[in-house]
Amino acid sequence: MRAPGSANRPSRRTDWHAVNWRRAYRIVRNLRQRIFRATRANDRRRVRSLQKLLLRSYSNILLNVRRVTQLNAGKYTPGVDQLVVKTPAARGRLVDHLATRQPWRAHPVRRVYIPKKSDSNKQRPLGIPTVLDRCLQARVTNALEPEWEARFEGTSYGFRPGRCCHDAIGKVYNLANPKGRKKWVVDADIEGAFDNLDHDFLLNALGDAPGRELVKQWLKAGVLEGGVVHETAAGVPQGGVISPLLLNVALHGLEAAVGVTHNRRGHICGRRAVVRYADDLVVLCESREDAFRVRDRLLPPWLAERGLRLSEAKTRIAHLTEGFDFLGFNVRHYASTRAGRPGYKRLIKPSKKAVLALRQELREVWRSLQGHNVHEVLTRLNPIIRGWANYHRRVVSSKTFSQLDHWMFHRAKRYARVSHPRKSWRWCVHRYWGRLNKAKKDNWVFGDKASGRFLLKFNWFKVVRHPLARGRSSPDDARLREYWWARRGIDAAHLSASDRKLGVAQGWTCRVCGQPLMNGEELHRHHKNPKAMGGSEAYQSGVGTSVLPPAGDIPAAARAESVVVC
Repeated sequence: MRAPGSANRPSRRTDWHAVNWRRAYRIVRNLRQRIFRATRANDRRRVRSLQKLLLRSYSNILLNVRRVTQLNAGKYTPGVDQLVVKTPAARGRLVDHLATRQPWRAHPVRRVYIPKKSDSNKQRPLGIPTVLDRCLQARVTNALEPEWEARFEGTSYGFRPGRCCHDAIGKVYNLANPKGRKKWVVDADIEGAFDNLDHDFLLNALGDAPGRELVKQWLKAGVLEGGVVHETAAGVPQGGVISPLLLNVALHGLEAAVGVTHNRRGHICGRRAVVRYADDLVVLCESREDAFRVRDRLLPPWLAERGLRLSEAKTRIAHLTEGFDFLGFNVRHYASTRAGRPGYKRLIKPSKKAVLALRQELREVWRSLQGHNVHEVLTRLNPIIRGWANYHRRVVSSKTFSQLDHWMFHRAKRYARVSHPRKSWRWCVHRYWGRLNKAKKDNWVFGDKASGRFLLKFNWFKVVRHPLARGRSSPDDARLREYWWARRGIDAAHLSASDRKLGVAQGWTCRVCGQPLMNGEELHRHHKNPKAMGGSEAYQSGVGTSVLPPAGDIPAAARAESVVVC
């Protein structure tokens, strides 16, 4: 159903439950692909025309309202207007408002501070735009992103569709070949990249793109802190939907600045190589002198042009035999211990810093759970274990996982002892430990014997290698549709065996919107027979459950028809 306020649109209001999501996704996807293709063909006039068309698209408005108010983690975080959109009716009214109201004027962002992961004593400033501004930012992002996806370098992995941290680590693994010549690494970090980005440089980089004036408004809108609006002379708000794209636009061209060269096949053939994930980057060089030249002479003037600089505390030069940390992993060359094969082997493991941070987090959770029942313990700890293990299972992590399991056993032992100080150790073992996971031959699984729930173990998550995203490929390239479709199940390693079985049965496709299931959205099981009416988790061909997006997106009629597992 279309929005009101236009000659070719009905006057009726948007019914959120009646939206044809398949059609909306198809329209936006086709426009993005046409923008990408026109950019690769260097047809600037056509690119601008298609971007304007996408900005006016009603389907684009629908998808961005859904993204901001239903999918994003901060969907219930208000801006300066204290507005939060929670109900389907409110989402429909927001769509109509965005489709009819012109012109726009950006609101200041609300300042919020969160502790930094690297140092809990320091705080990271976030700027939270209003819901209206976030929706409009997502709308402009959809128009600008395909153009820049056609331009971005293949070694840029942060905040880009189809790419993730594991792609960046996979690229580092390929470049850190012991048989190669690049043995010196500049492990660099850009200090306050989001907070210090130069506005004039960024606007010049955008050129005459549609939505440029809106971007300028968001950059100059100011920050509300302590009841006072402060001007923003530099930086982009960390909390804005468009901010990651703007950072990537500003840092585009790093390969040329460092002097990276490619052969006809697109492979790096020069004496330097670079891998960047957002504001974290590594440059691999052939000599120590060349590494110092990159750090002291090449990177500083290039960053200064963008209002940025390297962090002296976090930037270092190291040989691969010493190793370096990148994105929570440690990359290092180890002396080979195999007889008759002298030399080095490259291994990537979870970094010591990441392991210590995890232990500290788990320790605090264990301490806070003293006096609580075992059900609460499992509810709090299992998501932490599952998330950390799934992230680090892509590298050499088996030994680290075993050590963490040993440490967790002693934490569980302490919990049992403190909870039952007058009981014997034999009694505690009988109460909390047993072969609770029927799929594992392990008699020392901690859990609740009454309900059958148990605490996950890290070494149950087997190492799974991540296939690297190919070159400069992008999901917006229509010629690579089959390639990206074949990668749709790669990120499903974190799902349970039952959910993976359902995903395979559905062809890794959502039965409602027709999009790939592994698209970054939260997945939900939908039961054909509700559990409240006797339904179960059992899988049967043709009946049972289906893996779907959040149920709030599914109208009643669609829910009734989308439960069959083919």
